[in-house]
Amino acid sequence: MAEIGKLVLLIVVAAFFIVSGVHGTPETTCKAAACIDERVNYDFCVSELHGDLESAGADAWGLAKVTALLGGSNAGYAKAEIENMLAKPGTDDKLKVLLGQCHKLYDQMGLAFADAADELNKRYYNLGKKKAAQAIQLAQQCDNAFVKAGVRSPLMKRSKDSVRLAIICTAITNLIM
Repeated sequence: MAEIGKLVLLIVVAAFFIVSGVHGTPETTCKAAACIDERVNYDFCVSELHGDLESAGADAWGLAKVTALLGGSNAGYAKAEIENMLAKPGTDDKLKVLLGQCHKLYDQMGLAFADAADELNKRYYNLGKKKAAQAIQLAQQCDNAFVKAGVRSPLMKRSKDSVRLAIICTAITNLIM
């Protein structure tokens, strides 16, 4: 029964966007995205979108692009944090190697998110979603390197946020396809 309720809500929200031509708010778009993908964290979605000036008045298409760009920014912040950790005196060699690997992965992730935004901008939705999925894989590769080495990752929050943003980007894109 709950699944039917979610489906009805999704149909109502989608119909509202289509019929009225009104731009979605981060709240309505995140709610609809959470209804179609249970991995979407509604509070995180709303918080991230409200934190970006481009979100004001954007439709779902615009919000999907904003989310991809937020993912790219998150990857850039991760790279800066890694650079700071590498420059810190006393960082052990094992950690330096892992951080160096993740720096490359976050660089690739930033490019994947930028490519996702570009593809979405051209309305190549499937390609945009494919690039967002690459970002998830890159975050997981970084996490796995730390796990394999038996070292606690200092990048867990960045990794979690990257995955969340890629999931949100994909879910919002699914709303407009």
